[in-house]
Amino acid sequence: MFDIRSSFEKEPVAYRTLSLRAFYRAFGHPSDVPGEYYQYLRNRISREDLLGNPRFRDQASRALEEAHCVELGITPAEEVDQKIAHALRGNMPWVLIGGPPCQVYSVVGRARWRRDNVEKFEGDHRHFLYKEYLRIIQKFQPAVFVMENVRGVLSSTHGGTPIFNRILDDLSNPSPGLHYEIRSFNCAGDARTANPMNFVVQSENHGLPQARHRVMLLGVREDIRARQHQVLARTGSVSVNQAIHDLPRVRSLLSRGKDSAESWQTIFDELLAVLSRTAPGTLSFVNQELELSMAGRAIPASAGGRYMRGLEARADRLPPSLREWLRDERLEGYIQHEARAHMRADLHRYLYSACFAKRHRRSPKVDEFPRELLPQHANVHSEKVPFRDRFRVQLENGPSTTVVSHISKDGHYYIHYDPAQCRSLTVREAARLQTFPDNYFFEGNRTEQYWQVGNAVPPFLARQVAGIVAELLQGGEQTAERAGEGSPTVAVEPLAKLPA
Repeated sequence: MFDIRSSFEKEPVAYRTLSLRAFYRAFGHPSDVPGEYYQYLRNRISREDLLGNPRFRDQASRALEEAHCVELGITPAEEVDQKIAHALRGNMPWVLIGGPPCQVYSVVGRARWRRDNVEKFEGDHRHFLYKEYLRIIQKFQPAVFVMENVRGVLSSTHGGTPIFNRILDDLSNPSPGLHYEIRSFNCAGDARTANPMNFVVQSENHGLPQARHRVMLLGVREDIRARQHQVLARTGSVSVNQAIHDLPRVRSLLSRGKDSAESWQTIFDELLAVLSRTAPGTLSFVNQELELSMAGRAIPASAGGRYMRGLEARADRLPPSLREWLRDERLEGYIQHEARAHMRADLHRYLYSACFAKRHRRSPKVDEFPRELLPQHANVHSEKVPFRDRFRVQLENGPSTTVVSHISKDGHYYIHYDPAQCRSLTVREAARLQTFPDNYFFEGNRTEQYWQVGNAVPPFLARQVAGIVAELLQGGEQTAERAGEGSPTVAVEPLAKLPA
């Protein structure tokens, strides 16, 4: 659909992930990807052995030419421009896609910053990092651009002025004689005068197992007389259970004390003992839900690992289109499906939360926990406590909540719905909810892997957006040559913002 010519990522570990995926794509068709790639995923050869193999010199060179470890706004503009110009090589039309950093636009981020230091918040340069994106538009004039950001950008202000209005004005008229029509992926026509909420794309409406709401802008250069673009098809959501049901059942690791399957199993007995002593009214339903969860199944003995061989002989509940997108039989197993370690006290809370969610079809609030399970925080009983849902189960029969980078810090918001597994989600399960293909490998340690997953745009959604852009370019009359297979694309801050 598109030929990805250049991508920019500031974080070294995410850059390593991006360059590995560029290497995978350099072979053209998935069936042409060599077995050595899968050997690397199975941890049987090193990255150096893979990328340094003389047989793959051309693909490795192409991957390094595509992916760049660059921080926009910090790396000299001349260096960035040189890389883009080399990537485009005069080909037109081309597409720019990216998402400027969004910490100062997020509702939670704004609340924290303004509470701590209003002056520092107002002076934060990240309010205007989109200006670097704008600079690239001004200089290289893409036929189409796509910008993505958090929903909070719609309500963010700076100096009393709505940031979103400034962004729209700047993107519509980047420089004298250069104009773009700003459109929505949810409705046809120029969306500038429409309700700003029309720019919000809700992933769960488009075949994804996650309720992720993000602002997405489609900019079409004025001189391109393209026909009206298509909108994202509403196909309904996919449930968490559908998305991760086929993955092997694994147990958590214990972060303190001896870790073993036997030690881990005592978690169940300890919780039941606590409930029988302090909250006998809840003991019955917890016992019942545990029995139902473990009916005919052994408690998982394995905590998983970087690679687990063998495909589970369990019912595949994925919709056909998503199954085709995610699964890769050449893996002959699963990668990066390893549970993180948790303290016993947190595992008691996870176990209770999962049983509660099974019974009530919602996560418990903090004040619905038995007293002895409550965290030892001074404000846990305060009416002003900000996060009463600090332990959140990802309910099995609907889409997940938004997978964000906070998943790298702890698993409290990402508790598995199955009480018998008593843990938070693995990297692979989080990646499934984000719709990363199963053969997409995340470099770095496990914390860094979670962070990358949470910061990404879901690839299955990006694929749908790319289809709309491709059809728009191919179907309209243009002053430049017609777009077709191999239209160049440049991505900025891009991890998974393009088709995977």
